[in-house]
Parts: sequence; structure tokens; C-alpha cells
Amino acid sequence: MAKLDSLNDLFVEELRDLYNAEHQLVKALPKMAEAASSPELRSALEEHLDQTKSQIQRLDKVFKSLELAKRGKECAGIRGIIEEGQELLKEKASAAVKDSP
Repeated sequence: MAKLDSLNDLFVEELRDLYNAEHQLVKALPKMAEAASSPELRSALEEHLDQTKSQIQRLDKVFKSLELAKRGKECAGIRGIIEEGQELLKEKASAAVKDSP
């Protein structure tokens, strides 16, 4: 864990956490969209993917303007959410139940 001696340190740490979360979503959302049985859900997940890619572009600009490296922090929170979703997809359940979370 990074040493957080100032609000700036916290800000940079959270930027890196967010950047990683967005990248994890870019990897997970296409799989989720493919697994969706509802066309509306699939469309919403694909739209979210586009928005997530835009967020990454914005964060790239922030890192560049602050002259910061984008390395560092894995977002454990989003990793856990994605893992829970993957577990549900493995369950024996109807398509409507799998689409519900």
C-alpha cells in the first residue's frame, strides 16, 4: 500500500484506483454483454462499455496534465463485483435470473 502523507497522495492513489477499475470493466463488460439473454440488457452493457472507454480517455488526460504515471493500484472493489457476477453466470439458473443482478 502506498504511503499517504497528504491529500495529494490520496488524490493520486484514488485516481490510480479508478483508472484500474475502468480498465477492469473494459475487460469484463463485453463478456457480460455476451452472456446477457435480454437484448435491452446487452445494449445497456454495450453502452456502458463505450462510456467506460470515454472515462479512460478522460483519465488519460488527467494523468498527462498532472505528469503522473498511471501505474500502481488495483481496485479490489470492482474486482470483487466482477468476480461475483462471474460466479452467478456459472450457476444453474434461468436466463432471466442470470440477467437480474
